[in-house]
Amino acid sequence: MAEKEATPKPDAKPRKRRLWLKVGLPLIAVLIVGCALWVWVTLGFVYSSTQHTGYVKNLSQRGWLCKTWEGELSLSPTPSLADTSKTSNLQFTIRNDSVARALQLAAGGKVTLSIDEHRGVPTSCFGETENFVQGFTAAQ
Repeated sequence: MAEKEATPKPDAKPRKRRLWLKVGLPLIAVLIVGCALWVWVTLGFVYSSTQHTGYVKNLSQRGWLCKTWEGELSLSPTPSLADTSKTSNLQFTIRNDSVARALQLAAGGKVTLSIDEHRGVPTSCFGETENFVQGFTAAQ
């Protein structure tokens, strides 16, 4: 009788590993690039630019990892309104520390904020609001 040599069966692990390398890694890379592209588009393009005048109610630096300055502007009522006791508030974010520190020094007086609105920012790491202050001037 001739003995047959037992041929080792191919292991399934290398095949699964190759499948992971062919499918899994490109999928993860596409997701990472897609998220980076979304952040770039939302922060790179301005939806609207406006100026708002009022008094800064509060301004604080917030965040665990990504520190941003968050504030609230009390808008002055327009003279055409019959009931001038009602004022509205505008939430805003400042990403530039030097602008935030200068605004803190001007607090208490009337200021005009130059605001760029960025819609669809994916995470609060870039700011808790869609209104990003680019600069300000002290109003008379």
